[in-house]
Amino acid sequence: MARTTTEKEKINSIKEQLLSLTGEFCEQHLDEDYKQLCQKLILKMSRKHQVPFLRGRVNTWAGAIIYALGQVNFLFDRSSEPYASADDIAQHFGVSKSTLGQKAKQIRDMFKMSYWDRDFSTQQMVESNPMRNMVMVNGLVVPANMLEPEVQAELRRRGIIY
Repeated sequence: MARTTTEKEKINSIKEQLLSLTGEFCEQHLDEDYKQLCQKLILKMSRKHQVPFLRGRVNTWAGAIIYALGQVNFLFDRSSEPYASADDIAQHFGVSKSTLGQKAKQIRDMFKMSYWDRDFSTQQMVESNPMRNMVMVNGLVVPANMLEPEVQAELRRRGIIY
């Protein structure tokens, strides 16, 4: 069923608010990589048949978006750069950590997000992925650099290896 003009306007309005709130947080506490991932995730959410952020508070969704991306990119690990704690996010958006965690889980489940996710990993995570240049050949995992140069080129073209 097609969305009405009113529904589209509401989705766009909330989407813009989310982009603004997450962008502001990323500029203050994180980096451009996280800002772009937030934008990508918000746009994907806005295209879902059941747009999740139509229900609930906008600041809760904004915090949960950052929280979900942070969980799969080790944002809460003090040794990572950038670093932010769950408390920092919760305090910034005025939401409890448990609420953020619950919404973030909804988001992660909705998009099947996990560590080293191709769609939602920071550049640093992509580069540190231990499997980024491994491929399966006849059921055996092998380094891609062991394959013929033409095969490697085709795998790079398809985005299978980097």
